[in-house]
Amino acid sequence: MCFNDSGALEVDTPILQPIYGGASARPFKTHHNTLDSTLYLRIANELYLKRLIVGGFDAVYEFSKDFRNEGMSRWHNPEFTQVEAYYAYKDYLWMMDFVEATVETVVRSVYGTTLINSFDHSVDFKRPWKRISMRDAIINASEVDIFSHDEDSLRKAINDLNLDIDTNAIIGKGKLIDELFGKVVEPNLIQPTFIVGYPVELSPLAKKSDSDETMTDRFEGFCVGKEFCNAFSEINDPVDQRERFEEQLKLGKRGDIEAMNMMDEDFLRALEYGMPPTAGLGLGIDRLCMILLDQRSIQDVLLFPQMRVENFD
Repeated sequence: MCFNDSGALEVDTPILQPIYGGASARPFKTHHNTLDSTLYLRIANELYLKRLIVGGFDAVYEFSKDFRNEGMSRWHNPEFTQVEAYYAYKDYLWMMDFVEATVETVVRSVYGTTLINSFDHSVDFKRPWKRISMRDAIINASEVDIFSHDEDSLRKAINDLNLDIDTNAIIGKGKLIDELFGKVVEPNLIQPTFIVGYPVELSPLAKKSDSDETMTDRFEGFCVGKEFCNAFSEINDPVDQRERFEEQLKLGKRGDIEAMNMMDEDFLRALEYGMPPTAGLGLGIDRLCMILLDQRSIQDVLLFPQMRVENFD
């Protein structure tokens, strides 16, 4: 009960939402007959949980079913479970320590040790975990400095590496960085590792770093070559947040189908009332189960994974 012990309150937020947000993903769309309005299955519950922080709750968390209308793989199911948590008056550094302690506690409680076998590797979840900036990780793996390139020159640098990346189909510098990271860094992150220092282009909801406004106070947790959690110090400046949303709208107009292409005025109004400094976390339950149980497909940790409908004709 790590979240309860930390003083957080478990809550429920809407699954059907008039405006989807909190992540970069395509939603499932439905229609409410009585209200005669379009609704979306949530892709994340982030923006509602942060409304609760604005409303005076100091710490909240929710184990949520989320839905993303995008590709399927052995790591992806369109319906998945994650826990999201938000703590007022905390930052991403506090959240890193909390994630380390929480996951280590879970592993010890299940196995009686922090050392397990997973995906043909001996993995140790004992704290402290390795921490490295995204910039340094990419430079070490490819010699490409992502902060010395604009979108066009970064596209050329990636092409020069002869990686299996169709840069012509990728819109925005942030997506290019993400694809490069996924190819040259992510598969090699075997031991539990935090990647920190994400660029603004990749982090539309994360607070800018005080020391460098091109970067954000964000981290992601990786193990056996896959990301299993995402966290950051939250934006609590409504002007900055509106500008980030507007950048997402521009990417959507350029053809990025996963960009946040709806302006959530209600959430921006909530930020205008005032949100204290806040740390937020999203941790994928299904992926963490895959890693801890050494299961190679997400279908093996779900009782009813989404499958193609069988044709009985």
